[in-house]
Amino acid sequence: MDTDIQQYLKSLDLNDPADPNVIRNVEGQLGFQFPKEYVKFLLHSNGGEGPIGDNYLQLWKVEELIEDNEGYSVEEFAPGLLIIGSDGGDTAYCMDTRSKEMPFVSMPFIGMDLEEVELCGSTFTKFLDFLNKASNAD
Repeated sequence: MDTDIQQYLKSLDLNDPADPNVIRNVEGQLGFQFPKEYVKFLLHSNGGEGPIGDNYLQLWKVEELIEDNEGYSVEEFAPGLLIIGSDGGDTAYCMDTRSKEMPFVSMPFIGMDLEEVELCGSTFTKFLDFLNKASNAD
């Protein structure tokens, strides 16, 4: 896995790697492929959680993504987004599948709406960098 990503994951409690077949199965059910950096992360750790800078990050297991997104009615309230985790509170972290690049964005769990979406990074590494720097900017 890229050293850029690894530097942000040092403080996280990481899960065991995801099964590549499970990743492909979930992608097939969703009808799109995950960004390559995110897949590399999943092959290193199937989710995890912990501090990143002054922020907190929970990344969901790949096999839970479909059920959890259905549970939050994402397709109804924010079609085109796929929640991949949260800050452990009221902020959802998502991939925006409405764009070919699939940037990483945030939105509130309560009041979930496409108008509330904020860009966090165009890649998984930039998303992690955003979370790390957001805490240091205060």
